This record gives sequence, C-alpha cells and structure tokens, in this order.
Amino acid sequence: MSMETTFSIIKPNAMKKNAIGGIINKFESQGLKIAAAKLTQLSKEKAEEFYSEHKERPFFGELVTFMTSAPVMLMALHGENAISKNREIMGATNPSEAAAGTIRAEYGDNVGENAVHGSDSPESAQRELNLFFEKNEICNC
Repeated sequence: MSMETTFSIIKPNAMKKNAIGGIINKFESQGLKIAAAKLTQLSKEKAEEFYSEHKERPFFGELVTFMTSAPVMLMALHGENAISKNREIMGATNPSEAAAGTIRAEYGDNVGENAVHGSDSPESAQRELNLFFEKNEICNC
C-alpha cells in the first residue's frame, strides 16, 4: 500500500459551472481524502510560477490569463496511490478524449479549459503542494 498526497486544482471554468461538489464527490467516492483545501484567486505572479515549465510555449499567456480569470479551488488529496488515482479520475487532458464519467469528460470545455489539474509525479506533487500550502495546513490523515 503506497499512501501519497497529491495536488489538485479545480480550474476557473469548473468553478463557474458550480462543479466543486460534484468534483470533490468523484475524488471522495474513489477513496481520496481532502487533506487540505483553499478557495483563492490566483495572482498573475503565482500562476506564472506554477506554470513556469510552460513559459516558452505559445499558449503560456493565455493559460495564465485563464487561471487568473476567476477563483480556483486548491486541494491536497491523500490516499493509496493518490497521484495515479487522481489522474485516472480526472481523465485525459483533452475532454473530448476523456472516458465517460471522468471529471474532464463531464466538466471540461477544451484542452486549455479542462476543469482540473493534477500532479503527474511525486516530484511535481511536492513542488506544487509546497507552492500553495504550508506543511501544517495539510492533514496527515
């Protein structure tokens, strides 16, 4: 059993659809626990830092603008194999390719506005969690 904590964001388009409860239900019904959560409006600087690996990509500015366009829900998700389980629950990056019943299939609009983000590795999870949460804010449950 590999217990992990991963990072997730409910993005502005899903927030505007009032999908927080439905998305959290998907995580919890699949065995992930919400170990921390914050509703916040990302600053341009924080969004740029978060997506820094995409800085040279042509879509970077549009991504930052989207992520700062409305509040987001930041979460630490904890559970067995939380990173891979979260990615499975989210579905494919492109909502039109995501399996039925996944978050992106239900709430995503397109590749850029795909409703949620989830860490893709233990290293990414740690970096992303550290960017948004203090250690004492994450429940060790």
